[in-house]
Amino acid sequence: MESMKEVISNSKYGKSMYRLEQDFQKDYDNDMVFRRICNNLKLDNNTLMKYTTKIEKSACELKNCQGCKNIMECKNEVNGYVYYPDNNMGLVEFSYVPCKYKKAMDEDNKILDNVYYFNINMDIRKATMKDIDTKDKNRFEIIKWIKEYLTCFKKNEYHKGLYLSGNFGCGKTYLVSAMLNEIAKSGKRIAIVYYPEFLRSLKESFYDGDEYKRKFNKIKKCDYLLLDDIGADSVTEWSRDEVLGTILQYRMEERLATFFTSNLTIEELEQHLAVANKEVDHVKARRIIERVRQLCECKVMISENKRK
Repeated sequence: MESMKEVISNSKYGKSMYRLEQDFQKDYDNDMVFRRICNNLKLDNNTLMKYTTKIEKSACELKNCQGCKNIMECKNEVNGYVYYPDNNMGLVEFSYVPCKYKKAMDEDNKILDNVYYFNINMDIRKATMKDIDTKDKNRFEIIKWIKEYLTCFKKNEYHKGLYLSGNFGCGKTYLVSAMLNEIAKSGKRIAIVYYPEFLRSLKESFYDGDEYKRKFNKIKKCDYLLLDDIGADSVTEWSRDEVLGTILQYRMEERLATFFTSNLTIEELEQHLAVANKEVDHVKARRIIERVRQLCECKVMISENKRK
């Protein structure tokens, strides 16, 4: 007469468990990725072998990730994710975990949610601190300033913004934008605006009160603002006094960080702003410049033209 153990072993259940054990042991012995997953779970084999098929799937997806260069090449069931187990108090739970490319993409999207770019090219939108070219010694002072600014930001200390002038194509916008993109990761609202084109767009919406107010307030009230290429615009009394003057006055009163890039020095900008519609008004131009100086430190960077 068969013992109870023999009965169970010879039953369909017993044979099924035997095959399961054999399959598990085969994968464990021959598949390094499968074995690494099991070892990381820190559970006994009798528990783990119940999840053999799912662990096989996890191992397959991890192998797909090896050598993958970007999220567009993803071969996994859910694009950008890996099916992976976790030990939850002795129970194995599987979930979809984002890969490094998915995490990077989510981080980029998080930045985009916080940054308003107006007529800004993709290179500037993707500008990062780690990609800043440090080979040109003429840029050292500005790079040092930017790093000190970020240190103050992380300590929650107030620091004036920057009016950065210099020759065409030396990387002024890239440097300041890289810093602001970094700050955006903290959740601060950033606006990086190509100023001449912004003025044109604002003027076009002049007779649509709601649209005009939306555009205007978006840059007037953001936490950090970069007005790129100021001085390249044609000056009118409206653009100088009603737009620029109002923005600067508000930001000065609210102590909101403000940045400028320009091919004109601060002195040259004053001369530029003095002539509006062929009328010369040095007093109003000087008033604008005083606000800029209240908001910013003024620095000049003469460097290699990187657009050649």
